[in-house]
Amino acid sequence: MRALAAGSLLACLAACTVAPDPAPDPAPAARALAVPADVTNRLDALDDAIEAWADASSLDEARAGAEAARNLIVGPAGPLYGDADGDGAVAGAVDTGLLAGLDGTPGLATGSALPCVARDVEAGTWDDALAAYESWAPGRNTFPSLPSHARRVVGWATLTLAAGDLEEAREYASHAAIHAGVTRAAFEHCG
Repeated sequence: MRALAAGSLLACLAACTVAPDPAPDPAPAARALAVPADVTNRLDALDDAIEAWADASSLDEARAGAEAARNLIVGPAGPLYGDADGDGAVAGAVDTGLLAGLDGTPGLATGSALPCVARDVEAGTWDDALAAYESWAPGRNTFPSLPSHARRVVGWATLTLAAGDLEEAREYASHAAIHAGVTRAAFEHCG
């Protein structure tokens, strides 16, 4: 799964983002030190949720992974947070989302000084994202209109929660993995 996501991530980075700044990139160790631990932990939890979703052996398991991924990003102040699969538990329960809430409550990514985080993670609005989720249809993918790759993950999770079969859910997980990878890269590889 991670190998597929890594290859897809490279393709998406080439197609989904603006050309990198020609300024020299800091050493990998320096980049890793610059990412706050709470953000790293959240990105790790997001990867784990998407991996569980992709590797699910039932639609219920896939939906639980998608719910966790969505909740980790939106947080309780964001849209769509909660027990979306109706199993009585909030998978991916957090106190703060990765993104800012509907009411402006800061998320873990809020105010990052990294230009790629502003462009690839925080950009856009929840109103635009909700409209894109609502108007998505097979053959009419509205998610590329969203500048935030984190909001795209939420979109694929939302589709999974309404999916009719496991293969469809797994396909959506592969899309989510690509955009979660771009989200991570914004923190770890752009300065």
